[in-house]
Amino acid sequence: MNAATTVYQRRRQPSAAEMAQIPWLALLTDGERLRVAPQIVVSDPMPGDYVCRMGRQATYWFGVIEGLLKMSTDSASGRSITFTGVPPGGWFGEGTALKRESYRYNIMALRRSVVAGVPIDTFHWLLDNSIGFNRFVMNQLNERLAQFIEAREIDRSTDPDVRVARNLATLFNPTLYPGVGEILRITQQELAYLVGLSRQRVNVALNTLEKQGAIRIEYGGMRVLDLAALRSSGT
Repeated sequence: MNAATTVYQRRRQPSAAEMAQIPWLALLTDGERLRVAPQIVVSDPMPGDYVCRMGRQATYWFGVIEGLLKMSTDSASGRSITFTGVPPGGWFGEGTALKRESYRYNIMALRRSVVAGVPIDTFHWLLDNSIGFNRFVMNQLNERLAQFIEAREIDRSTDPDVRVARNLATLFNPTLYPGVGEILRITQQELAYLVGLSRQRVNVALNTLEKQGAIRIEYGGMRVLDLAALRSSGT
């Protein structure tokens, strides 16, 4: 793979296995699926590659097949503010696609990933024609609103253990990220990028959560044992 090419230039047709990881395809009728499936493309962003950039016009609606992305923005002072991570199964940018706006955030790959894209005209065709797709998007928007309200609460917390617990709970959201399941494949350094803490402090918080029985640290990631405990941390 030529590292000099852009994520867009590296787009290709998805494999059958990659198509099977797109949750909303199962909600379409056979006719809708036959029309839409050939228009879906995937690309393979490398660490540091941008999938979306602030100020760029939206041309696709995106979802994560494999890997991990970071949604962030740059403030007027130049400080980067991270909103959330986007693990497997997560589709994002539906609000921007609905309004055909420019992106108000950056989406960057934290590791080698596989990202699927639906052309924005196809996205709008689905909204106009598919009841199943509309329900999926409405659920996404509802969960996304709750997610960003939660993110504001997390930002106000000065307790590192609470910040780590609540950020983990967000990544285990089964509606937004159905591809995660019970095990989240994430390194402590990647989690540190998302939470805004040092890797060493994240390690301390994870060990505390493990002792409390909320998670179990495993090779290459962590398993959630008590999602309710993660969500209610600090309350």
